Amino acid sequence: MSEVSNPKDKFADVPVRVRSWGYIVLVLAIAFVPQMTSWLFVCWLTFQGMREFVKMFVPNFSLALPFAIVIGLLQLILLTYCSYSGYLFWATLLCLGIGLFFRLGRKTATGAAMGMTFGAAACLLAFSQLAFIRAVEIDQNEWMGLRLVAYIIVLTELNDVFQYLMGKFFGKRKIVPRISPNKTVAGCVGGIGLTIMLSNILGYLLLPFGDFICFSLLGLLFGTLGFCGDVLFSFLKRRAGVKDTGTLIPGHGGLLDRIDSLVFNAPVFYGLICLIEITNL
Repeated sequence: MSEVSNPKDKFADVPVRVRSWGYIVLVLAIAFVPQMTSWLFVCWLTFQGMREFVKMFVPNFSLALPFAIVIGLLQLILLTYCSYSGYLFWATLLCLGIGLFFRLGRKTATGAAMGMTFGAAACLLAFSQLAFIRAVEIDQNEWMGLRLVAYIIVLTELNDVFQYLMGKFFGKRKIVPRISPNKTVAGCVGGIGLTIMLSNILGYLLLPFGDFICFSLLGLLFGTLGFCGDVLFSFLKRRAGVKDTGTLIPGHGGLLDRIDSLVFNAPVFYGLICLIEITNL
């Protein structure tokens, strides 16, 4: 007689996963309280992220640790001494240089070199936007940046939780089966719907601008972009032939597995903040 699987088994990991997301939100929130700490924390994100990308795409690279340390230190130098436009210029050159180093210097396969170029862009250009958001001052309120960071981090991470839970409870039809078989239409749509509701709550409490329509549109935008970031990293992991980006969080993968949804959300949110400041809305 074949053993009948317990339908409750698919929910066995829910409490642990939700707790891990909660810890991530808490750590990120605390790390950005002092502005200087936010720079150091972003540099650590860069270091750990590059380390995980190297392990994914160039696992035989013996200098992975010192390489990641150097990139993390360069991130700190750029954040400390460059204006925003200067930062974008030099960080972009560094990303291209990293790709060329692996493609030409180490004769790495084209796909792996492209993966490292994207990894550098994610770690240097995307996640760093959190530090720039933290530095924002509106109406001479030095704590406004912290409120903005709290909004985008909590919204993005809970969007992941919402999509995961909605998929677990209601998901049947797969949305991108070849890239991420566990993602479902119900998980995506239901999660984004809950994110829109959360955006209205967080927007009312934390944002210095906007109304119900604005907060709803932001929830829709960041819920969708968060999903896209998650799918993009799932695609990269499939190309690299790995299940997780690392082992930083035992049983739950690496750092990138938990913050991949910020890869689009952080830069887009900072761009919107700059646009609002310029137009004085």
